[in-house]
Amino acid sequence: MADDSNSLSKSAIGSYAAVGDSFTEGVGDPGPGDSFIGWADRLAVLLADADEREEGAFRYANLAVRGKLLDQIVEEQVPRAKELGPDLVTFCAGGNDILRPGSDPDDVAERYEAAVADLASSVGTVLVCTGFDTRGMPVLKHLRGKIATYTAHVRAIADRHGCPVLDLWSLRSVQDRRAWSEDRLHLSADGHTRVALRAAQVLGLAVPADPDQPWPAEDARTPAEVRRDNVHWAREHLVPWIGRRLRGESSGDNVEPKRPDLLPL
Repeated sequence: MADDSNSLSKSAIGSYAAVGDSFTEGVGDPGPGDSFIGWADRLAVLLADADEREEGAFRYANLAVRGKLLDQIVEEQVPRAKELGPDLVTFCAGGNDILRPGSDPDDVAERYEAAVADLASSVGTVLVCTGFDTRGMPVLKHLRGKIATYTAHVRAIADRHGCPVLDLWSLRSVQDRRAWSEDRLHLSADGHTRVALRAAQVLGLAVPADPDQPWPAEDARTPAEVRRDNVHWAREHLVPWIGRRLRGESSGDNVEPKRPDLLPL
């Protein structure tokens, strides 16, 4: 794994705010009731447990809301993150913009960099996230070139602003279908766990497992099983997703951040 960390000491991270969309909210990783857990919540636990902190000494906020575009995140979440002033902010945004037809990754990256610069001048450390390599994913594999371009921009922005990078493109374990939820757009609980472990590594924490460890062997699926799964996925997830896009609706309409304040874990 490339060294994408900076000089931040894990003991210096006493507070953390997560900013972003469904990826950071944790969609695909079910929690109690109708809530989600996700990689950011899991990373917060790893940070809270670092160096045997006193109970309640670590504080965490998650401002992310599913479906949000970059400009919405910048308008609604970045000011709150700056107001909270945590030691660490994870800033993962722009993915929903890249998925939109006709979007320009160069333009999205320019606006993304402005937000990173703003955050970096106000909080302790900003960790940024690249895109996933979508070569094996239905629908999204056709956007691989745009995602790769945006990912290259994110890495360059991180270099210019001294940000650690959560490099999801190089995380090979999430190429396995078991890393993804039934909708094939969001990570599963196992996928979120592997991302949290990689993020913890980037921040210099010792982790309890290798995020890129091989998955257990599984029985091969028959062509009929694959076709049946594809039909079910298209009916239950792809068609409704396309419908929302055509109607201009967002899955995050009327959804509030699940953890808007820095609260002890």
